[in-house]
Amino acid sequence: MLGRLLVKHLRPYWPLLLGVVVFQLGGSIASLYLPTLNADIIDQGVAKGDTHYILRTGMTMLVITFGQIVCSVIAVYFGARAAMSLGRDLRGSIFHRVGEFSEREVSKFGAPSLITRTTNDVQQVQMLVLMSCTLLVSTPILAIGGVIFAVRQDATLSWILVVAVPVLLVGIGLIITRMVPQFRKMQTRIDTINRVLREQLTGIRVVRAFVREPVEIARFDDANAAVTETALRAGRLFALMFPFVTLILNVSSVAVLWFGGHLINSGDLQVGSLVAFLSYLIQILMAVMMATFMAVLLPRASVSADRIGEVLETEPSVVAPASPVTIHGAAGRVELRGATFSYPGADQPVLQAVSFVALPGTTTAIIGSTGAGKTTLVNLLPRLFDVTGGAAFIDGVDVREVDPEELWSRIGLIPQKPYLFSGTVASNLRYGRPDATDDELWQALEIAQAKDFVSKMSEQLDAAIAQGGTNVSGGQRQRLAIARALVKRPEIYIFDDSFSALDTATDARLRAALDREVSDATRIVVAQRVSTILDADQIVVLEDGKVVGIGTHDELLLSSEEYAEIVQSQLSIEEAA
Repeated sequence: MLGRLLVKHLRPYWPLLLGVVVFQLGGSIASLYLPTLNADIIDQGVAKGDTHYILRTGMTMLVITFGQIVCSVIAVYFGARAAMSLGRDLRGSIFHRVGEFSEREVSKFGAPSLITRTTNDVQQVQMLVLMSCTLLVSTPILAIGGVIFAVRQDATLSWILVVAVPVLLVGIGLIITRMVPQFRKMQTRIDTINRVLREQLTGIRVVRAFVREPVEIARFDDANAAVTETALRAGRLFALMFPFVTLILNVSSVAVLWFGGHLINSGDLQVGSLVAFLSYLIQILMAVMMATFMAVLLPRASVSADRIGEVLETEPSVVAPASPVTIHGAAGRVELRGATFSYPGADQPVLQAVSFVALPGTTTAIIGSTGAGKTTLVNLLPRLFDVTGGAAFIDGVDVREVDPEELWSRIGLIPQKPYLFSGTVASNLRYGRPDATDDELWQALEIAQAKDFVSKMSEQLDAAIAQGGTNVSGGQRQRLAIARALVKRPEIYIFDDSFSALDTATDARLRAALDREVSDATRIVVAQRVSTILDADQIVVLEDGKVVGIGTHDELLLSSEEYAEIVQSQLSIEEAA
């Protein structure tokens, strides 16, 4: 997966990568040539007392060193540009793919894991590319070139390279094979600690209300300890690497000096050549060490690439049609024909053969016990889920045949848990229609019974809204979410238990305003309170995912035992009548 991911996303940046190779090649050649010049200074200049030769060769070394620095800087710049661009593209690809996911795929991965994959996992792959451009490209050049130049200085000592390099590779290979499983565990445990922390921050008021701080602290400590334990295991293995490399490097250097000293004593080797050979040996072993450093990054980046690829290769269960059908007119007639929905692996469907029609200018209420499938039912219309049986129609067209953008433009959904984005009141209200005027915003706020509290805010429409709307009450959040849908002016309104946080009087005023101001729209209301739906044109009663009654309030009191039980549990006989 790592290879395919890099090939696909680095292809547009091949000029930068080519520049990295060219300039790293230039810098490495310059680095390899310097020990040879140093040997010439010792053998031809110092040994013979030729000051002119020393100065001339020294100036050449300075020029080559400057060229090496320039090449390295340019190569690192190109590599950084390519790596950062890769990270940007990967994050964008994940974001766009997650944006195509239905509720099913989001639930499968979980929000904490998706956040980790978009941030930490992308960072691991990005770091691998950056370090590859900085170190890995020059490593084979230095290693192969070092061997060639070392053999040119003296072939007799080459057996030291034949012994040292394989020992170094085998030892580091054994260490890395033990590190790979730890890195795989690391990413999973980072997911866990993100999930725990996210839950605790989101539910901080619940934690405090139930005095569960000690329990949550212990739960976080467990997740934190698991990450620490895995990191320590990987760290201990990583800590073995550099001492091992240093040991091989020092033993090899001692061997070169020992055997090279005997060759110098016998007159078979010059001092400058010994110094150059030792420099090349160090370069070769340092190149191997850099390769091993990359090998440490590779397993973790490979695990991260697998996790990123899992997201990118997951096909959304809700897909746009190949040849979308346009809905003609703007009536807003909604029809469900035998709509059935099952979650993957579930024993039985959540919804079973649900059928009803919601006409424009009417209010259709959906009521039932907890878990009856009310929210799942209304989620079928905007295709947050796709039916697994039957069909859902808007103005006679199957919603699966409509372009999602057109479908969503016709529906105003106020979800069960209204969410506001960080910004202002105005920016949240304009979320579905950016060109809405201030007068239209105030009109929507008046219908949603939110004008009073917004007008009392110091900055009114420009008043700040925190992420999630946490700086306003639950009822205010619901009314702002309703106003946001009203600003959009769709043909179909879906209120998924959107009045639950409102008092009875505000609920009644809001419904009256809706009947007056959006009387031509199709209104589908999911509710728990019977008082909210008493005046609905038709009420659909759900029980265990099945429709057990359709009619008005008075009709259902006589024909539906399930509805009568719900009414009796909430209203007195006189109120129900």
